[in-house]
Amino acid sequence: LGYQNLISIVFRLMSFRDAWMQVGKAAKRAAAESNSTVPPLHLVLVEEPEAHLHAQVQQVFIRKAYDILRKHVELKDNTNLCTQLVVSTHSSHVAHECEFACLRYFRRRPAAAADLVPTSTVVNLSEVFGSEDQTPRFVTRYLTATHSDLFFADAAIFVEGSAERMLVPHFIRSRYEKLYQRYITVLEIGGSHAHRLRPLIEALGLTTLVITDIDAVDADTRSSAQPVRGAGLETANVTLREWLPAKALIDDLLDLRDDLKVKTYADQFSIRVAYQHPVKVTISAQAGPVEALARTFEDALVFENLDFFRSASGTGVIAKFRDAIGSHTDTQGLNTELSNILRKMTKAAFALDLLFSKEPGELNVPTYIAKGLAWLQEQLLQRDREILAAAVATEGSRAAA
Repeated sequence: LGYQNLISIVFRLMSFRDAWMQVGKAAKRAAAESNSTVPPLHLVLVEEPEAHLHAQVQQVFIRKAYDILRKHVELKDNTNLCTQLVVSTHSSHVAHECEFACLRYFRRRPAAAADLVPTSTVVNLSEVFGSEDQTPRFVTRYLTATHSDLFFADAAIFVEGSAERMLVPHFIRSRYEKLYQRYITVLEIGGSHAHRLRPLIEALGLTTLVITDIDAVDADTRSSAQPVRGAGLETANVTLREWLPAKALIDDLLDLRDDLKVKTYADQFSIRVAYQHPVKVTISAQAGPVEALARTFEDALVFENLDFFRSASGTGVIAKFRDAIGSHTDTQGLNTELSNILRKMTKAAFALDLLFSKEPGELNVPTYIAKGLAWLQEQLLQRDREILAAAVATEGSRAAA
């Protein structure tokens, strides 16, 4: 577990504290030098303490390190003698245990031109959300309750629920080789809360894909509705309404071009939203291909894997989907029955049934998710190409000089 390393670090911290407070040998040296003044600030720098430490021990260290540095009778309530502990880390376990306001994020900025060098800026996370209102409280509690991988990722994917959280990593592993090689953090945040992380994502400059639901509702009653064209329906999804693409009408969202689902920032990162859009499916051979409008991830997955669900031998939710497909020849009737089934089940149960009955890599990825993942993969590859081109140009300039 690395306890030997932990004990070694603890003893070093104790020795730093005792030297500052002139305890033991430090007191004798101070007396010999006729210097008994204790400096008002004790600054301790620790680099990468997670090396050789188990995840649990990393958390123990960061919880206790500052207390060890202040464990002296003259330090407890003494505001005139201040201790500052600065820890550099690549460990999400260490970051997880720290107060959000104490975190400083070093954001890398690639060179903007061949004759320039890459730089870094320091983001003070205590200032990202402004005043103490509901948004910073939510983000702080959410990141503390889950994990802090966001600070160390190449890119982030926000998903709507537990089914996407289980299945999207399988889609990446089986279909997107270059994306699978990257450190991608997948956060289950839900469409109604993804926008609350907007200030953080923009401050970190983190390329992000938001996979969410279209969430159609009646414009007057605000009650849930199946997506249909020309009915004046709106989306209840705050992310789609207020962040990206900032549109409320279902008709506008259904016909929106893919490039309008992307927001590109001047400092070289982008955010894209992915939600259900029209697809052509064949429910009945006699009727031929027809347009299907899904409302959630689950019914979108069913529509684009009809052959699998028609012949699925599973039980539970999968059996209900199989029976529903067999008893309908039109998308509207099937959509209604799928919604009734989904309303009585949990997303996690659906995902677990799928994982049990079929290799996830054999499923067709819903088109809206497939396009989003392809976009994210290309964004990371393009960033690599730009960094490489800048490095080659810089080396060329140096050689010419």
